[in-house]
Amino acid sequence: MKYLFVVLIAVLLFSCNKNELVFLKSPDKKIQLNFGINELSEIFYSVEFEDSVIIRPSLLGFQIEEESDFGKNLKIISVSEMEVNQTWNPVYGERSEVKDFYNQAQFHLKETVSPEREFKVTFRIYNEGVAFSYTFLTQHGKDSVIIQKELTEFNLNKNYNCWVSDRAQSEYRKQTINSIEKPAERPLIIEAGENSLALGEAKLIDFPRMKFMAWKKENSLVADLFDKAKIKLPYKTPWRTIMIGKSAGELLENNFIFENLNDACAIENTSWIKPGKVIREVTLTTKGGLACVDFAEANGLQYVEFDAGWYGPENDKISDATTITVDPKRSPGPLDLHQVIKYAETKGIGIIVYVNRRALENQLDEILPLYKLWGIKGVKYGFVQVGSQKWTSWLHEAVKKAAENELMVDIHDEYRPTGFSRTYPNLMTQEGIRGDEESPTNEHTLITLFTRMIVGAGDNTNCYYAPRVNEKMGGNISQLAKTVMIYSPWQFLYWYDRPPGSPGKKGGAGSSDGFIQNHPELEFFKNLPTVWDDTKVLEVEIGKFATIVRRSGNDWFLGSLTGNVQNSFQLKTDFLNPSEKYKATIYSYDPESHSSTKVKIEKKEVNAESVLNFNIEKNSGLAIHFQKK
Repeated sequence: MKYLFVVLIAVLLFSCNKNELVFLKSPDKKIQLNFGINELSEIFYSVEFEDSVIIRPSLLGFQIEEESDFGKNLKIISVSEMEVNQTWNPVYGERSEVKDFYNQAQFHLKETVSPEREFKVTFRIYNEGVAFSYTFLTQHGKDSVIIQKELTEFNLNKNYNCWVSDRAQSEYRKQTINSIEKPAERPLIIEAGENSLALGEAKLIDFPRMKFMAWKKENSLVADLFDKAKIKLPYKTPWRTIMIGKSAGELLENNFIFENLNDACAIENTSWIKPGKVIREVTLTTKGGLACVDFAEANGLQYVEFDAGWYGPENDKISDATTITVDPKRSPGPLDLHQVIKYAETKGIGIIVYVNRRALENQLDEILPLYKLWGIKGVKYGFVQVGSQKWTSWLHEAVKKAAENELMVDIHDEYRPTGFSRTYPNLMTQEGIRGDEESPTNEHTLITLFTRMIVGAGDNTNCYYAPRVNEKMGGNISQLAKTVMIYSPWQFLYWYDRPPGSPGKKGGAGSSDGFIQNHPELEFFKNLPTVWDDTKVLEVEIGKFATIVRRSGNDWFLGSLTGNVQNSFQLKTDFLNPSEKYKATIYSYDPESHSSTKVKIEKKEVNAESVLNFNIEKNSGLAIHFQKK
């Protein structure tokens, strides 16, 4: 933490009159939060941005068991306010320093009728948006309660367009708020006139997952919990978040708000937590594993991952994750994983293993210390159950247990982050993304970048030589660009590709001819970092085009993609250090190239005053590495 400035602004003791408002502004005064009690004795809030209403008066509360809604017949018995201004340095991230600057108001409320329950609503107003959570305090004669339903509303001005996905791995579609028929994933990006909004949640650890449903009111949404929640009093809920920006690019640049709403790092010694680039071993053989280790060492990668099948059929409950027993349907083997681990250690390469949820649920406490003993560096938690309070709690506890054994974690399938990697940075990345396994078009990737990626790292399972790259996914140049644009501290670069020396196709994943070749543009991957000191979105129109630059040390990396339209743009390099000269290595698409990947490489000397002109045709991309001379 660089500095901390906390000011207690006020402590007020009063009973708020109906229709009386209490308001709080963001540090830059652009956002205003209003809180009050209406004529029906219901608590509500509203949000203004630059003097325009963004969220109209919206009710707060919950349905508790079979009793009356918790959010009515209330009086405010106290309000406390404070300002926090601090910066902190993450173990890794999209930026090396995070600004945490907000004004906070906490309202202590009590019912005016039996059972006279008490609770608090805490609001934090950042320059980047608004967050609020509930704290359940007391209920006469009970030490726990069951939440049936959340009643939190988000009332908008108009029937705006938003980007909707029903589940974490499904396609996004653009539709209006009032037409949402199924619970919509968070974050929910809303195109609100000249502004962009992102509704979401932060610090989801032991509570049911929230999504959004169209409400009985026009142009309104309501929080939709996965199921009931049993909470022990006192209890603080996850944060509900409303990010506000002038563009989708601004939302992505400000996604650190989710980390700020989580607790500081709980791991005392983080030296064993190491981001890096990964190749998946697709043959499940000793020979393939050794070949991957050699390739990783020679090409600037840090990890080799063994995926499903190394300990038996992943969906069979009798498969034992304490053994090395190759699934014969995936590979004929043989696999001596211990030999590969020992060999990798001599080369400075770490081994990651996949474990399906069936083995995780039955053997977690047994396999984690065992894997540490074997020398494994990380575990990919496969097809974990998510959504319910039970499995949300189990999963976050499983990440904590991995930390106790100095194991890093990648969570696969439906899980979406809510900032927990700040507290437990051994949670390196997670899926919850329609990645390259699903063969997304560039257009869909350009939607994913400014929807799913707003909440944190996404394991996109990149591939380079798989046929789908050129058949469906914008070609090889797009794959280069995506590794800059889609942030993941563990960046899987070769998901279906096998290195020279690996066995030919005998089961396993990938195509029979998917061997990594000696194309010169792979130097870009070799030099590529996976974590960053700074991130800037230079341009974006969701689904159509985007350009992002990221800095690591003195170097900058640029990725640009197009969807179904070409993009001619002028790149001003004023993000570079004005006192330095740089060598720009430019990777672009060239249909006339003799290379099978059609990637052209050019080198130019540039500085902060340079202007570069590009014309990127549709369904293509651009990648640039700026190196200080």
